[in-house]
Amino acid sequence: MTVEKTRKHIAQTKELIDDLKAVCANYGLGNDGNEFKIITQIFLYKYLNDKFTYELRKVKPEIFKSEDWVEALKALPEDEYKKLEFQIESDIAFLKPEHFIPYLFNRQDQPDFAKRLDETLLDIAATNNDLFAVTTPDGVKIRLFEPITEYVSSKRDAFAKALINKLVNDINFEDVMTEGFDFFSTIFEYLIKDYNNDAGGKYAEYYTPHAVSKIMAAILVPEPVENVTIFDPSAGSGTLLMTLAHAIGANKCTVYSQDISQKSSNLLRLNLVLNNLVHSIQNVIQGNTMTNPYHRGKTFNYIVSNPPFKLDFSDDIDELNKKVNQERFFAGIPNVPKKAKSKMAIYSMFLQHIMYSLDKNKGKAAIVIPTGFITAQSGIDKKIREEMIARNMLAGVVSMPSNIFATTGTNVSIVFLDTQNDGNVVLIDASNLGRTVKDGKNQKTVLDPKEEQQIIETFINNDAIDDFSVVVSYDDIKAKNYSLSAGQYFEVKIEYVDITGEEFDSKLKDFESNLNLLFAESDKLEKEINDNLNALRYD
Repeated sequence: MTVEKTRKHIAQTKELIDDLKAVCANYGLGNDGNEFKIITQIFLYKYLNDKFTYELRKVKPEIFKSEDWVEALKALPEDEYKKLEFQIESDIAFLKPEHFIPYLFNRQDQPDFAKRLDETLLDIAATNNDLFAVTTPDGVKIRLFEPITEYVSSKRDAFAKALINKLVNDINFEDVMTEGFDFFSTIFEYLIKDYNNDAGGKYAEYYTPHAVSKIMAAILVPEPVENVTIFDPSAGSGTLLMTLAHAIGANKCTVYSQDISQKSSNLLRLNLVLNNLVHSIQNVIQGNTMTNPYHRGKTFNYIVSNPPFKLDFSDDIDELNKKVNQERFFAGIPNVPKKAKSKMAIYSMFLQHIMYSLDKNKGKAAIVIPTGFITAQSGIDKKIREEMIARNMLAGVVSMPSNIFATTGTNVSIVFLDTQNDGNVVLIDASNLGRTVKDGKNQKTVLDPKEEQQIIETFINNDAIDDFSVVVSYDDIKAKNYSLSAGQYFEVKIEYVDITGEEFDSKLKDFESNLNLLFAESDKLEKEINDNLNALRYD
């Protein structure tokens, strides 16, 4: 896709979002958490319309010669319309004539229009439930759409009309359907700044910075691969999975995920739909990965994760402790702090789960962890590092700049695992890269593309660069008490300058003279202070 075309569609996407936000604001939902649901669902409804229309033009071009193509479509015999299910690609939502935006637009003045809009969305979800439903571990199916007009307390018909009217403007996404345009990142990044507050919900927790996801994917997949599985046990909205899938190719990988949040699972489903990965929606699981891992027993070729660093899972401790001796939690379960239960090191649980879930023959992983993990002198963190070495699976660590995540002050690193590692471990200290920018009330560090590429190429090429990277062996790491901090392996260089005996004596005399002057000044100050103290009187 050309730069001009990309800019055009980014602008159109933002324009539609702004239009939908204006509607929500006019009906009392401005910056409301439900506003996010409404905008993303209405945008998805628009996308599915344009996607189906794009495919329909290829198999039934004569339909669009009609002045009202939706009515022409509706006039088709029932058996002929059903044949379209076999003619149109199987990973596309199949729509009935009454599901199309123009059909609703022409009926917006009929009674109970809000009910008609909600029922249309629910019927699309029911018609395509096998393709688009997210599953919970106990088998419950979470459908694609939910009623959206119920979020306004009055004037529901007017609200529904206003939404539909925003969808019949000149914005059409048909011409970008095969271009690989990333709708989701445009939607999410554009909306995120409005909802990263207490009133709108902390949606930022679901989004990993582009630089981090790009570095992880590029290092994991330096060469083309096919027919592989990718997994994220704490998937959020799926940023890491989507970046990795694009690096591999959407038709060359199958996505698996689990996340405890229904909101996150719904966002991930949206992400999969918008990124031509509908075939993987059946593998999206909403549930607790730690206590009820749905994909347990299956191993994966690639695993990416930005697990929660601090999360209260004290209610799950008893159940987890029953499993502490199992292979999955070989290093143990973190203790419950007496205070601040929200500061439990849950990431160590995810690290162990990822090591357990990685394909033993051809498995690679990249995990975002707090930088403190790489130097901990005892406890679960050190046990995990020791096990990474014992299994010959540690490939390297990249320590990122501070504030790479605008929403947290925690310094982060990325641990890379490879079950076929050759014994070399690449340690990179990228903490001095990037520039600081303002992101709302927060400061964040942004890497430019050259810096991102520097990290990627240094890792892939196993390059050792002064004060930036080092390549060490497993024995080297053991000798350093399993520290994975690049700085501890850098050579300390002392520069020597040859001088004559006369120059040495001259410098020494200068030092002595300067010291004498400083001592004299010190004596003078000491006398002045004592004189001032003695002069003090109480009146």
